[in-house]
Amino acid sequence: MNTDVAVETTPETPLWNDPAQPVAARVDALIGAMTLQEKIAQLYGVWVGASDQGGEVAPHQHDMEEAVDLDALLPAGLGQLTRPFGTVPVDPALGALSLMRTQARIASANRFGIPALAHEECLAGFAAWGATAYPVPLSWGATFDPALIRSMAGAIGRDMRSVGVHQGLAPVLDVVRDARWGRVEETIGEDPYLVGTIGTAYVSGLESAGIVATLKHFVGYSASRAGRNLAPTSVGPRERADVLLPPFEMAIREGGARSVMHAYTDTDGVPSAADEALLTGLLRDTWDFGGTVVADYFGIAFLKTLHGVAGDFGDAAGTALKAGVDVELPTVKTFGAPLVEAVTEGRVPEEAVDRALRRVLTQKAHLGLLDPDWSPVPPALDGADLDDTEALRGRIDLDRTANRELARRIAEQAVVLLANDGTLPLTRPRRIALVGPNATEATAVLGCYSFPLHVGVQHPEVPVGLELPTLRETLTAEFPDAEITAVRGTGVDDGDLSGIGAAVDAARDADVVVAVLGDRAGLFGRGTSGEGCDAESLALPGAQQRLLDALLDSGTPVVTVLLAGRPYALGRAVAESAAIVQSFFPGEEGTHAIAGVLSGRVNPSGRLPVSVPRGPGAQPSTYLGARLAQASEVSNIDPTPAFGFGHGLSYTTFAWGDLTVGTGQAPTDGEFTLALTVRNTGDRAGAEVVQLYLHDPVASVVQPVQRLVGYTRVPLEAGEARRVQVTVPADVASFTGRDGHRVVEPGALELRLAASSSDTRLTATVTLTGPARRVDHTRRFHAVLSQDPAEQV
Repeated sequence: MNTDVAVETTPETPLWNDPAQPVAARVDALIGAMTLQEKIAQLYGVWVGASDQGGEVAPHQHDMEEAVDLDALLPAGLGQLTRPFGTVPVDPALGALSLMRTQARIASANRFGIPALAHEECLAGFAAWGATAYPVPLSWGATFDPALIRSMAGAIGRDMRSVGVHQGLAPVLDVVRDARWGRVEETIGEDPYLVGTIGTAYVSGLESAGIVATLKHFVGYSASRAGRNLAPTSVGPRERADVLLPPFEMAIREGGARSVMHAYTDTDGVPSAADEALLTGLLRDTWDFGGTVVADYFGIAFLKTLHGVAGDFGDAAGTALKAGVDVELPTVKTFGAPLVEAVTEGRVPEEAVDRALRRVLTQKAHLGLLDPDWSPVPPALDGADLDDTEALRGRIDLDRTANRELARRIAEQAVVLLANDGTLPLTRPRRIALVGPNATEATAVLGCYSFPLHVGVQHPEVPVGLELPTLRETLTAEFPDAEITAVRGTGVDDGDLSGIGAAVDAARDADVVVAVLGDRAGLFGRGTSGEGCDAESLALPGAQQRLLDALLDSGTPVVTVLLAGRPYALGRAVAESAAIVQSFFPGEEGTHAIAGVLSGRVNPSGRLPVSVPRGPGAQPSTYLGARLAQASEVSNIDPTPAFGFGHGLSYTTFAWGDLTVGTGQAPTDGEFTLALTVRNTGDRAGAEVVQLYLHDPVASVVQPVQRLVGYTRVPLEAGEARRVQVTVPADVASFTGRDGHRVVEPGALELRLAASSSDTRLTATVTLTGPARRVDHTRRFHAVLSQDPAEQV
């Protein structure tokens, strides 16, 4: 599409429909032809559910909103369709047909023939019935493998695009600040660099498939007080700038994200949806973001009902528009009649509507939704007999073999071996006691935004739509000669102690105990992990610690396996378990991955994206703390984790050495070079993760003791060695100085090459010289760690 050179239009083609014209000219012409009601109609969505019979979508009856009359709305147009696939279970082909018919109706009902933009959730895969349930984002972080996550996002995006979806509400770029927060499972981890690199890879993959990626939640949602969902946020400007904002900077600049979703929370009394300095001053004027800002669901109405900064819904709409919010989701509320009335009365300037509309229509133009040859028929239905609905049923497979293989690769790379006394891998055990509430629960591998748990639980009469083998089933296949006795012991959170005796009896009769513990994902208190499922402490839910302690007392080696959405303190098990295997909701292929790790078929290579606490109340739980956040003689509380960020073991061993440093000095606009050799000293292939941390011993403001600035996975055959080259630009040492601007200061630094935040292997002391230098969002984000196969040693 040519967006630079104007071409003469024919009288038959309105300028806005002519793809040969510059997009800006097309959009301006369209805005000029619209009434106020038609303009505003493009700025809101309607929450719908597709028909399982292939008919048009039906408005979703949500308990927070009144019913929507589509017949009354559509003549003015419609900006978005909210979750046509992710609201009720529907066969993908019939859902695509339903969306197609609805889009045709929308386009034919308004004067300009503009269809809606359809969006869906895609946090752990396309949230549609029968679509692949990938590992949750916390598992993405555990892979330390951006390329693999980009491949996954591309696959998710292609599936979404094939059935007519345009926008995905992912990734979550919130940095974990308190692991008690229920939505930890939706995050990538506790380090902004890991979140930024993995999140940017996801954005790049989704956008490569033609899906508009939406960054969530801008900004500070994860920093709520006491880890409570929607609680106030009290971070200072420096923590906001140096911890919470960098992942968004990276995903916009390097990933090409085209949408941002505001956070629900307020920061120091200013709700994100009303924060003009954030949504316009920083996001657009400073970062030059040109996409759309969409509301988190009901977030604009919350300016009145929760935050109390708007007197009525018209004021809420005007406040959000002025701040920089362009689209109201999930459904029309404040941007409908209240906004029309506010503009008509002069309380909200029409220019504010036009500004948002220009962004929305520009995005629709780039998606081809204003083109004269636009068709509502999605690619997956090309060539199909659209009149034979029963023949269509089952035509679209959203869980293909290639998807499952990709899901399994991610699950395998995300399993973290925390501890092992040599019991793992298991070698031909005769009797296995499989104990715990998650041992025989098929959905224990799924996060709260997976379709079966997010939507499917409300429709128990509908099959789950996926193959979800339990760990009992995959262990039986992995150890066909073993006698496996499964005992529940206790529930995830019911506190039931009645089954612990039977579990101990089974343990005493076995060669090894596999204790499968952790979470049940859910929403708003219906689970132990997930949105609205915050934890009072980081103790295992319910009576699970009681069960685990009893198993440790049995005298049989205990392998502790966690299927969870957050890290938990494990008490005695840290020192007394024969092994500990951590998995963060690993998706539909997760039990295969765990069984493979237990047997040794898979050599674990995952690394912790969040620290595992030593005690249930040892806050803060993140490694990213200043010196005063560490253990000290002036407090009786020791926050030192049981297992630090980045930790993970393997079934082979690695030796690090031969560190060389370039000149050891560089100007504040220069870079350092290092190199090291990593050798697999074991007898099987494996992957080491080389992590680079920066320690700034003296700075003008307090700094974290160390922070991640680079990493790379190093796959090595037994006995193989590889030279890793490291380039560290001075920019990565920057931080927000006393004047509020990001600065690179001269002085000594330590570059720590480490296997985790608590396991430094090699250290280089280097010095930045020259004057302090101010940098901004265009700075270099990455220390580059590269491996040249030609330099294997």
